[in-house]
Amino acid sequence: MSEATHATRDFIVRTMTADEVNLAIEWAAREGWNPGLHDAHCFRTADPDGFFIGELHGEPVGSISAVAYDAHFGFIGLYIVKPEFRGKGLGLRIWQHGIAYLGKRNVGLDGVVAQQPNYRKSGFQLAYRNIRFQGVAEVDASNNASLADARQLPFDKLASYDGRFFPAPRDIFLRGWIDQPDAVALASVGDGQMRGYGVLRRCREGRKIGPLFADDAQTAEALFTALVARCPGETVALDVSELNTAAVALAERHRLTSVFETARMYTKRAPDIPLARLYGVTSFELG
Repeated sequence: MSEATHATRDFIVRTMTADEVNLAIEWAAREGWNPGLHDAHCFRTADPDGFFIGELHGEPVGSISAVAYDAHFGFIGLYIVKPEFRGKGLGLRIWQHGIAYLGKRNVGLDGVVAQQPNYRKSGFQLAYRNIRFQGVAEVDASNNASLADARQLPFDKLASYDGRFFPAPRDIFLRGWIDQPDAVALASVGDGQMRGYGVLRRCREGRKIGPLFADDAQTAEALFTALVARCPGETVALDVSELNTAAVALAERHRLTSVFETARMYTKRAPDIPLARLYGVTSFELG
């Protein structure tokens, strides 16, 4: 698709440069989304061609990410228009460009709950709500000998386990995600088999845990506790599906409170992933 698609004399939508992904992340921070310090680089590895910026008279005014993970699945995020340019139809033009880029794939998003009617107009249907829990967690910081540094494990084993919880392969993104600076990646391994893993990353404020995948509640608890113990006294956020009651209980047990919700929506059938073992979403921007 040409970068000039949806162009007019005064407004164009085109593929972002690497530096412009940083700009979109800065806009996200201003919206209160509290992005990770290294999100721009990590996000872009998922699909360098799937990040778009809208320019009016040469000035960047809006963004969207439309990451094509493979031929069948994509995810929309970073859909932002600068406040002073809203209400002019520019956001719709950017949205249409991102949707067109993803074509006939099943497309997911985590959107503002109140915007569901608008997303339905583009063919999205609600699957469930994701809830952000946040606070200074109370945990027992005792060591757990069954946990290992995920970066020291054979990567194919980690990627294979991750593939159980995500609708498409995301190996390049995953490698960068666990290797990013200011992050901790821990895995639970027993009898040579992975039982779960989680990543803690530094954000503009505090930290976020995501993903947090585990075969059972006990493993999720061990991973959560060990990750939070790496940042005592800091604010931590964990994004969980409302359908995983054990994940909600984990967050509430450690004194995290609900601060906002998103609507997880898809253009086709919701992917068949084990939500009962998905204790933390990787990110609202990339799924």
